[in-house]
Amino acid sequence: MKTLIAVICLSITNVFAQNDKKEETVEIKTSAVCGMCNATIEKALKKEDGIATSKLDVKTKVVTVTYDPSKTDSDKIKKAVAMSGYDADSMPADSTAYTKLHDCCKKDSKD
Repeated sequence: MKTLIAVICLSITNVFAQNDKKEETVEIKTSAVCGMCNATIEKALKKEDGIATSKLDVKTKVVTVTYDPSKTDSDKIKKAVAMSGYDADSMPADSTAYTKLHDCCKKDSKD
């Protein structure tokens, strides 16, 4: 009986441990220059699975993203930023998406 109780307790503990998801945070340097850039990047990131929060600091051009590493990773997040038309660290912006950005959102407009 004691063995059965021990097995049940271990099983329950294992289930709770698997459900205890750890979130990770990544900071990505972007080419964003204005508030419209903020809206575009955050909209793109909301579409990605596993992203809990995203916040762009326009002044530093850094987007901070909190995510579930079992559903996504930093490379996928950078790709989402790049596909929205903005550089993401060393990953260049998708050229098609970049050309569709409003003029004030283009990286040469305010630098």
